Amino acid sequence: MRRSVAVMLTFSAAAALAYPPAAAPATARRVTTAGCVESETARLTRPRDTHRPGPDVVRMDRELNQRLARLRIAIPAQIEVPVRFHVLSSGKRGRVSRAQVDRQISTLNAAYGGSGGGADTGVRFVLVSTDYSDNDRWFNAPADNEIAIKSHLHQGGREVLNLYSAAVGGDVLGFSTFPELQRDEPDLDGVVIDYRTMPGGTYPHYNLGYTAVHEIGHWLGVFHTFENGCRSPGDAVADTPPEEEATDGCPSGKDTCPGAGTDPVHNFMDYSFDACMREFTPGQGARIRKVWAVYRAPSET
Repeated sequence: MRRSVAVMLTFSAAAALAYPPAAAPATARRVTTAGCVESETARLTRPRDTHRPGPDVVRMDRELNQRLARLRIAIPAQIEVPVRFHVLSSGKRGRVSRAQVDRQISTLNAAYGGSGGGADTGVRFVLVSTDYSDNDRWFNAPADNEIAIKSHLHQGGREVLNLYSAAVGGDVLGFSTFPELQRDEPDLDGVVIDYRTMPGGTYPHYNLGYTAVHEIGHWLGVFHTFENGCRSPGDAVADTPPEEEATDGCPSGKDTCPGAGTDPVHNFMDYSFDACMREFTPGQGARIRKVWAVYRAPSET
């Protein structure tokens, strides 16, 4: 996930960014609650995932379509996502203002609404609450304290986005759960971002608020554009050209797979600089709405 490695069994660990830039590549490793080890290399600009979750993309896409056919449920044209924003801090550090939170929500709506020139995915975000927790341990090590944090702060059902800001670390910018996991671990559902990646933050190249856009894409069920490299089914979305490797910076004419168009360096689900990102595709929007219908639409029971 941009700023993240997709952990298909239970977690989406976030994409790595060395900050301050490391003199040499470092390796960040997380063990998910399902025991799946994910690793990624922190680079001066953008990480490259060493984990290629190709078989899981195939399995997850197959299960999605089987459930959709079996349940015979309608796919919505529009989705409204309630957001509960949890600000973690250590004293004044990380205590982002309500205005910053509002700007992050506005950034989400602009990105998912297609205002940068991409497709309107049909997704809209509505902030319903903001709370603050001054806890040095939680703030400085949210991945290590994920269960404690979410057990205390998580609110709402499967359709509610619990979005947490903290000092995620020098190796990653954020992490997210996938929708398929919500039923089994509802309290762990949600997205965690580094507060410095919010609009106006201090992370060079990653401070326009697009880390949240990227991680929430995983929460809504879309994968990295570079999943499976040049091999089918890629990211299980037909209109995102395949790419062999994640993008660093904002290169011109990057083309790592033959015959299918240049790499989608401007897509929110790649690893490009924030200033390079501007779009989701119609196919990504369609997948999000299918996933929502199966896994996240509010239960009527």
